[in-house]
Amino acid sequence: MALDRSNPVPNDLSAFWMPFTANRQFKKTPRMFVSADGMYYKTSDGRDVLDGTAGLWCCNAGHNRPKIVEAIRQQAGELDYAPAFQMGHPKAFELATRLRDMAPEPMEHVFFTNSGSESVETALKIAIAYQRAIGQGTRTRLIGRERGYHGVNFGGISVGGIVNNRKFFGSLLTGVDHLPHTHLPGQNAFSRGQPEHGAHLADELERIVALHGPETVAAVIVEPMAGSTGVLMPPKGYLQRLREITRKHGILLIFDEVITGFGRLGSSFAADHFDVMPDMITCAKGLTNGVIPMGAVLATKEIHDAFMHGPEEAIELFHGYTYSGNPIASAAGLATLETYKEEGLFERAAELAPYWEDAVHSLRDCPHVIDIRNMGLIAGIELDPIAGAPTKRAFSAFLQAYENDVLIRTTGDIIALSPPLIIEKHHIDTLFGKLADILKGLD
Repeated sequence: MALDRSNPVPNDLSAFWMPFTANRQFKKTPRMFVSADGMYYKTSDGRDVLDGTAGLWCCNAGHNRPKIVEAIRQQAGELDYAPAFQMGHPKAFELATRLRDMAPEPMEHVFFTNSGSESVETALKIAIAYQRAIGQGTRTRLIGRERGYHGVNFGGISVGGIVNNRKFFGSLLTGVDHLPHTHLPGQNAFSRGQPEHGAHLADELERIVALHGPETVAAVIVEPMAGSTGVLMPPKGYLQRLREITRKHGILLIFDEVITGFGRLGSSFAADHFDVMPDMITCAKGLTNGVIPMGAVLATKEIHDAFMHGPEEAIELFHGYTYSGNPIASAAGLATLETYKEEGLFERAAELAPYWEDAVHSLRDCPHVIDIRNMGLIAGIELDPIAGAPTKRAFSAFLQAYENDVLIRTTGDIIALSPPLIIEKHHIDTLFGKLADILKGLD
């Protein structure tokens, strides 16, 4: 439908069933972005809105980056699509090599997907198939974590632990169990970085393994830092303990790094940041700077090579997607990784993290704030819910922030922030100055 350029909002909003959105509320008072550049979105009514969330945790290099835009333009005119099954094209192999070179050392192979959800499904399937390939076919059980988010496909919501993402969709996958979450506000409120208390929660894995028998468990999947559930940090020693227990029982450990990958914590991956090496890493979002859908699973040589047996002409893994390693997505990914490297954005995020931390915690005494959590260029600001109206207070803050030219994200009654890594100190000052005013005015 053509747009009236003086007011570029479609005349009919009814056809699009929007994801994770209060559709009726939105369509009464639409919030429309029509362009973006650097740290800012442009709204349909001509305002510049400071991006405090890197889109949806994905535009790590900011918006409208010339190298990425040009790479997509050139690739579309050269090779728009190549079959992903039994055929290849150079850029997919080049991108896989670049990813391998920047990933933690044990990760030597890359399987391309089109989203974080697909990356999780792929990693879970590889985990179960791997156990079968090495003669451990009884290992089919998967273990996730309460309040975990692993996308929205059936495997992801089964191992995930966010109630509303699960309860509407039936019994989900069988043979799944969950670790307890690590949120201990009574002991760890207003922690800076990793909280002191909670490493013992990893020992719950021993109880779950004993309950089901280690010979039945294929893999454990966790977010090193849980983002979508409200920015929950791993307690000191927690991830190390998970690694010890999984290795002891022959269980694969999968890190879901769809959010923490590509500089969000000041390093390539959270596995580097915490110095804990899993068996697989899922990623997406920042892989292409959010410009075009793409995800990946990074796997160790041990996992990959377990499938490389039998006749050479035989398919080793019966899994994949039409758009795995898509040429245009691969070009975008290569340009994105080059942008990160050329501009030193991961190092920049690490350097800015202390200034960001101080700014985040400056909100501690604002009304309704009951906890603040931060690491790298991420923050979670937890608000006291309105009695009988959970989520309303944070959603009100979201709407007011938009009206005051700032984009934030909310989950429950938690404000989550994750700006592009190109953010500067004056942007941080603006973001938290406006948030302070908004919080002071909330009911």
